[in-house]
Amino acid sequence: MGPHAGDPRDQLARLGSEVVRAGLVVGSGGNLSAREPGAEVCWVTASGAWLDRLSRIDFVRVNIGSGAGDTSPPPSSEVALHLHTYRARPDINAVVHLHPQTVLLLDALGEPVRLMTTDHAYYVREVVRVGFHPPGSEALAAATARAVADGANCAILAHHGCVVLGDTVKLAHKRARNLEEAAQLTYRALLLGRELPECPPVAVAYPGSAVR
Repeated sequence: MGPHAGDPRDQLARLGSEVVRAGLVVGSGGNLSAREPGAEVCWVTASGAWLDRLSRIDFVRVNIGSGAGDTSPPPSSEVALHLHTYRARPDINAVVHLHPQTVLLLDALGEPVRLMTTDHAYYVREVVRVGFHPPGSEALAAATARAVADGANCAILAHHGCVVLGDTVKLAHKRARNLEEAAQLTYRALLLGRELPECPPVAVAYPGSAVR
């Protein structure tokens, strides 16, 4: 996959281990997918797969257009979320669905995530919100696809989790980590009774402000 070549399943397996270790998801919560750039098929984590124990056999090959794919093992119950997102965003090659605790806590409290550092602003850029829909439903998949269709790469799913997108697995991972870090700083500022200033927009465009 571009500059980060390798089987998408191996890349996702490494990501799964790292996001569990970072506390962005617990056990078999969340799901991951990736494809080769422009491919009509993607690899999605199998139903019930533990993200820190993934190997190639824990992924299911699914056609993005038709939804047809392997049935043993069955894909994640959230497979529609991934397929709708790829259809809405042909520019992305990885969809990462996690349950970051601080992001979800702030959203439940009605507090937006503030992007304080240049890395937050560079990688996250924009956070959109999707109202509650039952997990695994077509309604959730369609609503999420609409929310990110205009180019947002980080979406919070109310009372559920987040969806983070990237043109590579590595970039999606960086966005997920920066989204939760921004949420943690926002939460600490609220505990202190202080308003957390956001990073000036000009810092994002400044040469060398962040590297991919």
